[in-house]
Amino acid sequence: MTALSADKKTQYTEGVELSLPVGADKTIYAGSLVVLDGTTKLAEAGSDTASKVFVGVAREAADNADGAASAINVTVRRRGLFLFNKASAVQTDVGKAAFISDDQTVALAATTDNDIYCGVIAALESTTQVWVDIYPALLQTDVATHVADTASAHAASAIAIEDDGTFTAKTDVEEALQEIYQHILSAQALVEIPIFSFAEADGTALAAFADGDSTTPGYALVDSKALGIRWNNHAEPDPIGASVVIPPDFDNTANAVLHILASKSGATLADAVKFTCTAYNVVAGALHDADTNFGGDSGAMTGNATAKTVQEVTLTLALANLAAAPGVIALTIQPKAGTLGTDDVIIHGVWIEYKRKLLTA
Repeated sequence: MTALSADKKTQYTEGVELSLPVGADKTIYAGSLVVLDGTTKLAEAGSDTASKVFVGVAREAADNADGAASAINVTVRRRGLFLFNKASAVQTDVGKAAFISDDQTVALAATTDNDIYCGVIAALESTTQVWVDIYPALLQTDVATHVADTASAHAASAIAIEDDGTFTAKTDVEEALQEIYQHILSAQALVEIPIFSFAEADGTALAAFADGDSTTPGYALVDSKALGIRWNNHAEPDPIGASVVIPPDFDNTANAVLHILASKSGATLADAVKFTCTAYNVVAGALHDADTNFGGDSGAMTGNATAKTVQEVTLTLALANLAAAPGVIALTIQPKAGTLGTDDVIIHGVWIEYKRKLLTA
């Protein structure tokens, strides 16, 4: 064929009714929902079967029970509101998508096996019948024929992506979605516990650090550069405490980890400092003293590391003890008794690392 070189009177139809060839050995009754088979693209009576695409409502009977493929045609209507059966129909069904249950019955999503879309419920006739506007389904039929079903072209794996922003190397929607969800579900998040949110565990506000034989910690700008909370080298150092908000996306089906960033003033081998922590859930709906301590001792600092070396130690907060939002974790931290003999220790940062969960409405 060649391109036009002059005006042409192109044939035209409103497309409200359309004649379609019928599949082999198929019978279509007048008034039935009609679908195309995903493989042959021939018309047959509507059914909740995979790979079918809704194309309209039969305006006449088409008996091809003993006939070959395309031996006869059926006329289908592609516009309008049609009265179909629906089990347990209620007024709140209005506006919801309708899916084929059989050739004269529709149902809501998730109540059929294959969710073959055939329109929108426009009005309630009775508890057993609804008016279905089929036009919305026909508007997407062309897409549906290209995106045929979950077993083949309907799958997200058949839809290419351009990725103009060069955010991914994936080439189809399915792979890109897997990449996104893998990132969301595996990405770790953290709750920062600001240094200035701590007070002494008895409620006394922390003051500036005072050198000497004291159990009391205090704020210090160590060597004029490193801000932190500092303890003297005392055998029984006092604890500090803070309240940590449990974030909405906190996944309490996975362990969380308390991180402590600290340094020491010296390099004494015996001062392999651990931090003793207490942790209690204080959650909405429970008594504020209902929980039991699920803290413990952190890992040990390297005692003979070069003086002033910043080290990270951790304590795993077991998932069996974690609570979901809304709530807080009441936390105390102190150098473990007996691990601070010669060197002072300074905490520079504290945070809780957790696994995120997907938030739903």
